[in-house]
Amino acid sequence: MKETIDSHATSSLNDCRLITLNKHHHENGNLTVVEGNNELPFDIKRIFYIYDVPGGIERGGHSHKDCTNLLVAVSGSCSITINDGVDTMTYNLNRSNVGLLVAPGIWNTLHNFSSGSVVLAISSHKYDQDDYVCDFDDFLQRTAPKRNKD
Repeated sequence: MKETIDSHATSSLNDCRLITLNKHHHENGNLTVVEGNNELPFDIKRIFYIYDVPGGIERGGHSHKDCTNLLVAVSGSCSITINDGVDTMTYNLNRSNVGLLVAPGIWNTLHNFSSGSVVLAISSHKYDQDDYVCDFDDFLQRTAPKRNKD
């Protein structure tokens, strides 16, 4: 029987990082290309974007069991706070060719959206509600092994 590893118990903020995507500058406008298993460490299975977020509203507020996401503020800006159950870090995204790679098992909250911002999400998995952990207490329970290490 195959043993599964709970990504919530093993992922840390060190598994998340900013990725700078190649920007091809042209007089008639810039172009950025994203290819799975090239700029990203996974095959792309889903793409979606977040926009028209009212002032003061947060998005995200969950972690994934298996899915990895790259989040890019392709227009405007936003902040992303990530938490691995032990440590917390906040990134401010405001460049259309820089994204935050969020590993599975990392709680993420998007906030401080600028007016007119658009955040692109590129995912390693198709949508699966069972992949989401949406309750922070459940998330903390899943990450307890990290906090209980001597």
